[in-house]
Amino acid sequence: MKIKRWFTLCLLVGVLFFTSVPSTFSESASGSAESSVPNVTIVAMGGTITSTAVGREMFQSYGSERVSIQNILDRLEPEISKVANVRIKELDNIGSAQTTTEHLYNLSLAIDEVLADQNTDAVVVTAGTNIMEELAYFADLTVRSPKPVVFTGSMRQSNTFSFDGEANLFNAIRLAASQETTCYGTVLMMNDEFFAAREVTKTDAVRLDTFDGGRYGALGTVDEDRIRSVRAPARVMECGQSGWKTPFDLSTIKAEDIAKVEIVYSYTEASGLPIKALVDAGVDGIVTAGHGAGGISTEQQAARAEGVEKGVVFVTTTRTGSGAVYDAKTPGIIGGGDLLPQKARILLQLGLTFSDNPEQVRQWFTTMGLPEFNMSR
Repeated sequence: MKIKRWFTLCLLVGVLFFTSVPSTFSESASGSAESSVPNVTIVAMGGTITSTAVGREMFQSYGSERVSIQNILDRLEPEISKVANVRIKELDNIGSAQTTTEHLYNLSLAIDEVLADQNTDAVVVTAGTNIMEELAYFADLTVRSPKPVVFTGSMRQSNTFSFDGEANLFNAIRLAASQETTCYGTVLMMNDEFFAAREVTKTDAVRLDTFDGGRYGALGTVDEDRIRSVRAPARVMECGQSGWKTPFDLSTIKAEDIAKVEIVYSYTEASGLPIKALVDAGVDGIVTAGHGAGGISTEQQAARAEGVEKGVVFVTTTRTGSGAVYDAKTPGIIGGGDLLPQKARILLQLGLTFSDNPEQVRQWFTTMGLPEFNMSR
């Protein structure tokens, strides 16, 4: 009888002990999973944020070693676990110079694949800052999910003084987890500010505050746990409707189907030879970065006219970095509006991929991403 009582007592104590100890077996990349916080997946593309410098003070001298995004994420513990359950999808670990259109294609599909999981609330993409604005705009035009997509990176390597990658990654995860940018399309989060992918550009080669939204400014700011949105893209008004998605569904094409488009810069006495060479090489479209409101040299104009006759579609933009080039509805020549040359190239690539009609492409240039409405409170 005593043995039976002792066994019963031990069994009761054991049950009480194991039911009172919290489980630590269900873990995400950021530590113990918290059911009360959103689930955010980092899609890692490499860039300066996972690079190292040859010396801690040598911000422009890259070393050969790289660190993982998991290494950066670990530095954000335990605070990040209170913001989100974070998982990592390593897609590529490359520099900006190695990035191709195929990488952009694969990235967009990977983002949609991750967001298709009902347990994933948002995506943060880490990438190189040199072409981040192009990566972000391509995603903005092609990702089908309305869930938040936030790009971030760093201007300084992971082992340098004042490494900005930790704060940028933390803020990007916080912004994504907040759901504040649901239906915004893709945004870029750097230096405590977030910007629309269509508008943002890198304005300085080395400064931490390099990213800017031009005349439009930032969409908002992140100050500790306070997220303030001051405006939003107009597509937010179509959230939940079929019109929210762009016509550029990458799941219906292959990477090699994407149109070949190049950029030609204009300047005093610019030759028409680059345009002629590109036309002869078989490109589908050419973006000209002209002076003033899109002007190009006389020789370039002649070469462009020949290109139009051969079926090449041209988009006119300005090299000034600000202002718009309005559409004159000239056959074969489309006004790029206020898109920067590198952004116009992406829209022309997708436009020519999904339509054989230059007039349809022209329509997309006049409507895609415009206008905006003010959210100031």
